[in-house]
Amino acid sequence: MPDDVVQDHRRGVQNALRVGWEVLASGGSALKAVEEAVAVMEDDDTFDAALGSFLTADGKVQMDALIMDGATMRAGGVGCVERIRNPIRAARLILSESPHVYFVGEGAEQFAAGLGIELIDNRELVIDRERKRLAEAKAKAAAGERDLTFAGHDTVGAVALDRNAHLAAATSTGGTVNKTPGRVGDSSLIGCGCYADDQSGAVSCTGWGEPIMKLVLGKWATDRIANGSTPDLAAREAIGYLNSRLDGHGGMILLDARGRYGIAHNTPRMAWAVRTKSGEQSGIQIP
Repeated sequence: MPDDVVQDHRRGVQNALRVGWEVLASGGSALKAVEEAVAVMEDDDTFDAALGSFLTADGKVQMDALIMDGATMRAGGVGCVERIRNPIRAARLILSESPHVYFVGEGAEQFAAGLGIELIDNRELVIDRERKRLAEAKAKAAAGERDLTFAGHDTVGAVALDRNAHLAAATSTGGTVNKTPGRVGDSSLIGCGCYADDQSGAVSCTGWGEPIMKLVLGKWATDRIANGSTPDLAAREAIGYLNSRLDGHGGMILLDARGRYGIAHNTPRMAWAVRTKSGEQSGIQIP
């Protein structure tokens, strides 16, 4: 996260937090709160989700998202969608309107369209900053610079606890820059980049997706809570495990049904924001 975009990232998570908190403060569900918070960040081209996403090798935006309800453990996910402005909205419809959990590509788009979501031209999601980033990534690859996995990860996510003590989590991403079309990362996979269970916790991850998937890292962290760990310790242990086991890089937000939370990352920076009854905090790093 270069210095010149730090404030954009911080402002973006603060905006999402306020929208999500408004849902909770008015008596809304945790599920609705995380949907609305993530939708705000999808509409903000600061992040790698929907508008402004990193581009595939063929210059398109291809998006993944998941939302999960900790009360019922119902979930909805989409993968490799190209024509949906807010993938988290489509994921939410899958959760509520389908007996299935996961739709991909054209099937996901047609399901969403059948329930009233407008399909758009993929070019509406592509911005000049990402065209330039893709060109730079291709030039580095052509020059023999092989490790492009940590060029930057701006996946967005939210976790929430409502007044009925129910948890929810949501995650949305455009993936990695110059990715092979059809690649799906951790963000939309249950237990990897997103998970929620009232009996353990709610989690959303960001970072290099392949190691996170291999470790099923979100479920790994919530299992620690179920076994008596605090979210703060479990988040730090999960990111430590990601690094020590697979040299992975990323971050995590984690919440339990008692309202305790944990935030951890082993990247130089990660934008985060949290609000409880006692107030609001936000930052770019965790000490």
